[in-house]
Amino acid sequence: MSEAATHLASGKVRELYELDADRLLLVASDRISTFDVILPTEIPDKGRVLTGLSGFWFTLLRDIVPNHMLAIREDGRSMECKRLEMLPIECVVRGYLAGSGWKDYKATGATSGHALPEGLRESDRLPQPIFTPATKATTGHDENISRDQAAELVGAEKLAEIERVVTALYSAAAEYALERGIIIADTKFELGYDADGTLVLGDEALTPDSSRFWPADSYEPGRGQDSFDKQFVRDFCETTGWDKTYPGPEIPEDVVAGTRAKYVEAFERLTGVSFDAYLADPATVLA
Repeated sequence: MSEAATHLASGKVRELYELDADRLLLVASDRISTFDVILPTEIPDKGRVLTGLSGFWFTLLRDIVPNHMLAIREDGRSMECKRLEMLPIECVVRGYLAGSGWKDYKATGATSGHALPEGLRESDRLPQPIFTPATKATTGHDENISRDQAAELVGAEKLAEIERVVTALYSAAAEYALERGIIIADTKFELGYDADGTLVLGDEALTPDSSRFWPADSYEPGRGQDSFDKQFVRDFCETTGWDKTYPGPEIPEDVVAGTRAKYVEAFERLTGVSFDAYLADPATVLA
């Protein structure tokens, strides 16, 4: 690093450093986790995909809400960011019925307090995108909560603004991605407030780690979908007899290569920039 930085925290994927009182440095590693366990094998360039895609979306969507990005460094995986006071909730928006939303619907006919039409199938498109907040779990899975529970955490007025912003972000991104052959089934946003009290988009945005990306040309409701994420790794782990506790299994080379290829394909489809061009000059995604 070109300037002194103090290490603040390690996440599953990112390392967080303090540059000064106003700026942080987020460094996206090549680590990959499944079932909330960091696996011993890394996916080459995964961190660069996450940082580059986030930078691309921050640039594309900045008219909807400000974001924390200040710069992407030459390594392609480090992003200088404005320091924020982060919200205590995950801001999940769902456009399709999948994952925990599908599980909730099967059990109750609703998810996060949203009553949904009867007879929906797995992976069906919802009548309109829905905001389904979740708690931030320090260990294990985040848990879906209702809007009323979220309002208790952040206040009803702030929650209304948050819901408006994240729904607009999702809708704009989903429309853009669909034109490039990718369905964004759902995604998770993290927001916070800057020193002036302005709502700001932070963390990462609309990556294969924070979203479900499905290829539009093979989309078929009524089943799980192919995806541009770590599904190769999840599927492999499911075949090993692993009990989903630490430590996880080593990932074979073909699964590593397949996973990297999916991440890079998603990057190139969405940004319109070749990954090699990004590696040569990360600023290409910010145009």
